Amino acid sequence: MMDDQALLRYSRQILLPEVDIEGQERLQTAHALIIGAGGLGSPVALYLAAAGVGRITIADADQVELSNLQRQIAHQQASIGLNKAHSAQASMLALNPHCQVNALAQHVEGHALEQLVASVDVVLDCTDRFSSRYAVNAAAQKAGVPLVSGAAIRFSGQLAVFDPRAPDCPCYACLYPPDDSGDEALSCAESGVMAPLVGLIGCFQAVEAFKLLSGAGSAHQGLSTFDGLSGQWRHFQVPRDPACPVCAQRR
Repeated sequence: MMDDQALLRYSRQILLPEVDIEGQERLQTAHALIIGAGGLGSPVALYLAAAGVGRITIADADQVELSNLQRQIAHQQASIGLNKAHSAQASMLALNPHCQVNALAQHVEGHALEQLVASVDVVLDCTDRFSSRYAVNAAAQKAGVPLVSGAAIRFSGQLAVFDPRAPDCPCYACLYPPDDSGDEALSCAESGVMAPLVGLIGCFQAVEAFKLLSGAGSAHQGLSTFDGLSGQWRHFQVPRDPACPVCAQRR
């Protein structure tokens, strides 16, 4: 049960018929996992904490650098040199001290990643490496946990939700079959990125997680891409790959 302070804090969400008190209570009992506390992970972390998600685990092994501050809004000048997960945790708790935030200052991988994913209700991939995305996708598929994926580079962004509970929903490996693509292909340090773009995509990731956790609306279908220079969205239907090495055996 929510007390008077909680009812006031979340009143603008509770007013939404699609959310109501029941949806807000579902948020408060939910557990979200954010992999990456950079440009995408920053708005995801701040908005999910502000919205009242009861438990949030955020993982990132990197430290805050000056060049991050152009777009990674969970960190401040005083955060330089601090671990990103811990820096984001401090910002989240400053917004909402009633949110339980677990900061992991490490690259979560292998069996530890599988165990962590299996313990949560939704996973948000806010990384910028193909290798990490494939690993998070495989863990989410194995655990049957919905995955909200975002990416942003230069002026281009993309959003997708991969929900293994939906029989016809593809996974990340259906969309991008594993090959010899190098992680450098997604490096902001190499290619650059517009600051508000990561905020936009991260906010849409938070919207999808909010819906999945609260029960409001329906999850995003297919792949959406955004061109920051033209301001245009494009949407693509993505079928499951029957030969996908990750989800082909899913029933």
